[in-house]
Amino acid sequence: MELVRSKSGAPDLAISQENDQAARRQTRVDELQTQVMQLAESMRVAVIFGGDKRRPGAVINPTFNPRNWKSYEAVAEDIAAALRRVGFRFVTTMPDDMSLGDRLRREQIHFAWLNTGGVQGIGSVGHAAAMMEMFGIPYVGHNPLSAATMDNKNVMKRDLLLAGISTAPYFVWQPARGPFDPTHDLRFRKAFPNYDGPFVVKPISGRASLHVTAADGTEDLREAVNCIHAATDNAVLIESYLSGREFCVAVCGEVVARNGRLDRLGEPFAFAAVERMLDEGERIFTSMDHRPITTDRVRRLIPDSDARTLGGLKAIARQIYEEFDIETLIRLDVRADERGDLFVLEANPKPDLAAPVAKRTSIVCAGLGAEGMSYDDLVLSLIADRIDVLFSRRRAVVSHLAPLLN
Repeated sequence: MELVRSKSGAPDLAISQENDQAARRQTRVDELQTQVMQLAESMRVAVIFGGDKRRPGAVINPTFNPRNWKSYEAVAEDIAAALRRVGFRFVTTMPDDMSLGDRLRREQIHFAWLNTGGVQGIGSVGHAAAMMEMFGIPYVGHNPLSAATMDNKNVMKRDLLLAGISTAPYFVWQPARGPFDPTHDLRFRKAFPNYDGPFVVKPISGRASLHVTAADGTEDLREAVNCIHAATDNAVLIESYLSGREFCVAVCGEVVARNGRLDRLGEPFAFAAVERMLDEGERIFTSMDHRPITTDRVRRLIPDSDARTLGGLKAIARQIYEEFDIETLIRLDVRADERGDLFVLEANPKPDLAAPVAKRTSIVCAGLGAEGMSYDDLVLSLIADRIDVLFSRRRAVVSHLAPLLN
């Protein structure tokens, strides 16, 4: 290491150490780039989407879906196509169902990308990850506990509060406690002291804002809770309505690709900070299942005019990523109150990764252009960062990949 000297001529050890760390970091990035290129030549990758319980052989007994089901097969094909374009030669897609283990073994899959919300049952978002852990297949995706935690709005909100991160005041009605009665439920009154509405009512586990509704006051809550429970057969979350603007921000690991070249940022990559544009009278962003996300439905935040909000969103995103030991992409939904203070509503463990097309996009992909990135760059970033994490922290999980490296 060559010492850098200060103006007085004495060695400046702090600068020298910083330069040395930067050099080591760049060496690791170069090594990772080579590893990814080598693995792309022969690593067999499966992009896994949600299995359909109605298909013969998918499950033993069809049960229920407290979390609204969707296959995400089309998005899995988008991801697979991007992986092929960035150099991965052997990529296939397959459903997350009872046949998954046999198919992974039969097709000699080395690595999986989880793009599934599960098939059925409680905690379905974590089921595929649990199977990968049991099978010994490394994957892009959250570990089972992280996936289930983020998908359960009650658990996630409790953890946010423990971490000192603001979230909207809330109450969870559990069906086992009997009929919902906001007038006499002491827990409800404790959650909302001196507050009579409006409220937002939502499933405890869900996607795409389905079944989310607004209630002007306590007199409207009983019907809203009963409707959501009838649709989900699960607990229902009630939170105070925040009257400010609504935002989203994505965050993933520190390895980022631009034009196919990898870089290491030294901190989680927070991006795609956008404002959800609500129509007049639209208090809750309409589900993408009912109204596609067009480019006029989201507004990219501008560093100059939106500096305070943008900085706050990115700081919250990085804090959550590190505090919760998250290891791949999430999207945060954030709402401001009347003063502009930010409150995290929820963390989406499986944000939409559909490839953007003319006038239609996903919220995560809406901000890629401002980062100098393409959809293919994002896909490469996510798999490269995951490979880096596994090779640096969990080498036993990827020992079967060592023979694929020249």
